[in-house]
Amino acid sequence: MKATTLVEVMAQADALAKSGDSAAAIACYTDWLASPGAEPQLRHLALFNLGSLLRPAGHIEQAIAAYQEALQLRPDFYQAAVNLGLTLEAQGNQAGAMAIWLQALQPVEGQTLLLNHAGRLQEVNRNFDEAEALLGRSLAVMPDQPDVMQHYLHIRQKKCQWPVFDGVAGIPLRTLQQNVGPLGLLASSDDPALQLAAITAWVERKVPRNLPRMAPLDGYRHDKLRIGYLSCDFRWHAVSILTAELLELHDRERFEVYGIDFSPEDGGTMRQRMLAAFDRHLPIHALSDEEAAQTIRRHEIDVLIDLTGLTAGARPGIVAHKPAPVQISYLGYVGSCGMAEIDYILADRYVFPEALARYYFEKPLYLPEVYQANDSQRPIAETPSRASCGLPDDAFVFCSFNGSYKISEPVFRVWMNILRRVPNGVLWLAIDNPTARGNLAAEAVKRGVDPGRLVFADKAAPSEYLARYRAADLLLDTNPYNAGTTASDALWAGLPVLTCSGKTFASRMAGSLLHAVGLPELITTSWLDYENLAVGLASEPTALQSYRHRLHTQGRSSALFDTRRFVKHFEDTIAGLFD
Repeated sequence: MKATTLVEVMAQADALAKSGDSAAAIACYTDWLASPGAEPQLRHLALFNLGSLLRPAGHIEQAIAAYQEALQLRPDFYQAAVNLGLTLEAQGNQAGAMAIWLQALQPVEGQTLLLNHAGRLQEVNRNFDEAEALLGRSLAVMPDQPDVMQHYLHIRQKKCQWPVFDGVAGIPLRTLQQNVGPLGLLASSDDPALQLAAITAWVERKVPRNLPRMAPLDGYRHDKLRIGYLSCDFRWHAVSILTAELLELHDRERFEVYGIDFSPEDGGTMRQRMLAAFDRHLPIHALSDEEAAQTIRRHEIDVLIDLTGLTAGARPGIVAHKPAPVQISYLGYVGSCGMAEIDYILADRYVFPEALARYYFEKPLYLPEVYQANDSQRPIAETPSRASCGLPDDAFVFCSFNGSYKISEPVFRVWMNILRRVPNGVLWLAIDNPTARGNLAAEAVKRGVDPGRLVFADKAAPSEYLARYRAADLLLDTNPYNAGTTASDALWAGLPVLTCSGKTFASRMAGSLLHAVGLPELITTSWLDYENLAVGLASEPTALQSYRHRLHTQGRSSALFDTRRFVKHFEDTIAGLFD
């Protein structure tokens, strides 16, 4: 029977679409729209539904036309404006998408959604000032938007816009702190109790809970343990930089190594190296979380190691299905993932004191020497001249190559204290965000330091980036989110690292690396000791040279950089779970 009312058309089209016949579903709407009996007051809804079918079917221009006609009929139909903008964005027309979203702000109920899409697009394009303004407007209309708070606050962190938690009227400080998001949280708080509360709330909001367990309780019986590495970072990324050789050196007599991959296909050499290191490559890009979990279950993975955690691009919904008997969080995210389905977090006893365990859902699984894997094959280019780096030849060069969001107001205050006490000192930073550069320069002026003593490095190829550390004198670590990969980069290049350890995993990473490389003297636990030691080292070239000498003579054979030794410890620790 032919459908006559839009309600009947919608039911028929929905059934056809679910059966996979999108062409017939599209025809339901086009036929109805062309019929003389079509209800004129409902045409905008039919056009909207038509556009929603045309876009995934690849009929982009027709979808755009459907949404545009819907908006002509109902200019306040913000759902059509949202979808029209998304379709234009997918087509590469970002300017058109932005114009649609910003011009369609009539109804209050749609205002926040449109502002949020516009803010997201500006953030993706690293237009942080514009993104912050748009998301701030959205929060002013509707304060209770945890995801918008997360992006708004993390943008302020990236901009070094201090105080980060100011600027949103009517939202209590505690609410903002609890909604800064996983990465922003590690960079803003050294309170493990606050971190746990915030992550628990985030997971409850974002991740399906209490799903049926897929993995058998008693596990499997394989001749070789099947290790599955789950990640969206099998590409040029810190996680792959650290783990590439670990994957390559796994003992294939004991382990079978699977790469469960939803990483961008960038075609780079690191991606090629990572994929070559797996015995089995399981791409899951096109699969839902449940389908990806079923794939892991079907391959009977014994140990699933999640290298992404709650960082950008994460898919915690996969591990929420418990597709492997043993699930471990490692390296990508160093806070608790807030999920009982993850059994362990790989750590060492410095980075994860036993007292920290009560703030984690995961149990600590201790490696005997150091938690961080490293690649002993990284080449270092010829050391550049200071002049080529924009550095004065006669200066004492402090450096920090961490991301701007890790530079907190307290640590920058200490850095400026150090520069005031070391007249010939400069601070070398790797920040390509113009707004952050300007904000840091302004902060330097406030604290009585010539902003010209801040030197900003441009991007460089990997081997040249490592060589830059040899043009510096001392790396100044950040807190509460320490340098991780950048600290090991510096130590690999022979540059001493000064850190201030706190109470959380994130604030103890560099201390762990310094213990492992044999330089525990460079670990402090207060800002005053950190400042005094930095100033002292700047005036004692002999002491600093002794640290460089130890890194040169002993560092490469230390627990931090002896990769074969690390892999043996790693494998024995994993295998010990099945003894």
